[in-house]
Amino acid sequence: MPVCLVTAANRGIGLELARAALSTGWTAYGSVRSENLATDTANLLEAEFPEGDFRPLVFDVTDHDAVRAAAAPLPGPLDLLINNAGIIGPKRQTPLDMDFDGFAETLSVNTLAPLAVSQAFLAPLKQSANGRILTVSSQMSWMGYRKPDTIAYRASKAAINKVMQGLATELEPQNIPVALVDPGWVRTDMGGPQADNSPVDVAAGILKIGERLTLADTGKFFKWSGEERPF
Repeated sequence: MPVCLVTAANRGIGLELARAALSTGWTAYGSVRSENLATDTANLLEAEFPEGDFRPLVFDVTDHDAVRAAAAPLPGPLDLLINNAGIIGPKRQTPLDMDFDGFAETLSVNTLAPLAVSQAFLAPLKQSANGRILTVSSQMSWMGYRKPDTIAYRASKAAINKVMQGLATELEPQNIPVALVDPGWVRTDMGGPQADNSPVDVAAGILKIGERLTLADTGKFFKWSGEERPF
């Protein structure tokens, strides 16, 4: 039975990723930020998938010591890490009106955390015969846009693209592919009810990319539907 870890698994795309993984026979670890969320998420998924194997891990992705502590006792190999946790950022985030503390928090969650989580769980990924890392980015990271709104979020996602490109290069000799995925505009708390894409469909598409990821794909950026997209 393959094993995956999804960060921020208690709602939105993360919860649907956990559901998709359990429905296809994966053992699914899911990170949440509190013991209460761990209990609630586990109870929800166990009720929906009584034969499934969901295992909550409690850590905030920005607390690097807590991330390492959660990773240390992980038993056995990890086949797929999906860095899903993310925030939209502060209310004020244009180049001429920036909440700099909010900008720093956005970078901490969207850019630094995926790298910290990837590093912390590298040992169990190496134990797998087919360890892979997939990080959720955004179409708003595309350098072809010149829009100045939501610039902290855009910048954080452009930055994680570059970070994961570098990680892909570092891990290629160790046969661990690393890629990025654009979920599009999704009907979640972040995307809002008017968004184009269902989180159920997006999660299924992301998991399919994770399942088929090989070294031929390392360092690439994909749409949730599977096509490669430009950075």
